[in-house]
Amino acid sequence: MSPARARRPIHVLLATLGLALVAAAIAANQSWLDRHFLPSFFLPRHWYVLIETAVRIAIACAGVVLVAGRARLARLLTDAPSAAFGVVVAVVLAIAAGELALRWVRLQPTGWLVREEEPKRQDDAELGWVLAPSRVGRPVVSGRALEYVTDGSGYRVRHVDEPVDPRRPSLVFGGESVMFGEGLAWDESIPAQVGATLGLQSANLAVHGYGTDQMYMRLARELPHFDQPVAVVSIFMTELFGRNLDDDRPHLGPGLVWEPAVHPSRLLGLATLLVPFRRETTVDRGVAVTHDELRAITGLARSRGATPLVVVPQFGSEEPEQRILRERILYDIPTVFVQLDADWRLPWDRHPNARAAHVIAAAVVDRLRRP
Repeated sequence: MSPARARRPIHVLLATLGLALVAAAIAANQSWLDRHFLPSFFLPRHWYVLIETAVRIAIACAGVVLVAGRARLARLLTDAPSAAFGVVVAVVLAIAAGELALRWVRLQPTGWLVREEEPKRQDDAELGWVLAPSRVGRPVVSGRALEYVTDGSGYRVRHVDEPVDPRRPSLVFGGESVMFGEGLAWDESIPAQVGATLGLQSANLAVHGYGTDQMYMRLARELPHFDQPVAVVSIFMTELFGRNLDDDRPHLGPGLVWEPAVHPSRLLGLATLLVPFRRETTVDRGVAVTHDELRAITGLARSRGATPLVVVPQFGSEEPEQRILRERILYDIPTVFVQLDADWRLPWDRHPNARAAHVIAAAVVDRLRRP
């Protein structure tokens, strides 16, 4: 077979691949991307829209290069077939070696990437992790030296000698780092401010990195220990909804059935962390399960005679995609929506600063005081 004839199918393959890349870049418009890449807590929307646009342009340019340079590429492949085969083998071996190497490394769940960060956490078979009890951590966050103190139950408290007393009337708070008070002193945290204003003990059960299912399971475990729960306050943010789709930790599936952590290919897990693409069916299932979890938290509170409330902080203007997601999940949940200035965050951090925490706490107090 002549070299020209041998190159013909390669020409067609390269042209087809190039056109497919260009078509994919065009089809992946912002509406499609918003359905598959969820709002991010760590990146402002205009940042990840810019990143998505840059990636689309790069994919389209790669497609154009393949189409325009298909003759030269085909010539390279046919003139040096052994070299081309060697490249393919090298790529396959590199992927296999990467997978094996990552299996030697203990990868943390997405919600607990750094094992030694403060506040310290420890493994928990049911929840994935909880805060280490009875310890004082002294992190420096945004230039501030802080104390993160936990009592024997792993609740955040002011001092080690002031543990939560489950016999007293209590405001019980479930959540993650925002509710915990990341980067804030104890007195600045939302639970502490609400408790001080209402003259009640606050029990801060929040744990960094938790999804809504973990919040529910922790509340279900801990709430029976309280003799007089007055209110159960939890949190929902559309920017953190993506956590509810993580399955690399123990999690709740449809019907609130507990499921163990799933451990796929390590390379696939790393790729998912870097490029958090979600299928629409996955998002829809997550919406339904998250709604059921918040309904379950509401029912749990009411079964103990406590007032249920879900606080919904919103930094800056709410994008249409965020509003739709919020309304799909919270349509029949007792909530308080709190609008916050987009700049009320910690320096070099995305968590609420003291001013934002004060506004959130005031909104919770106002809602709890209503008859």
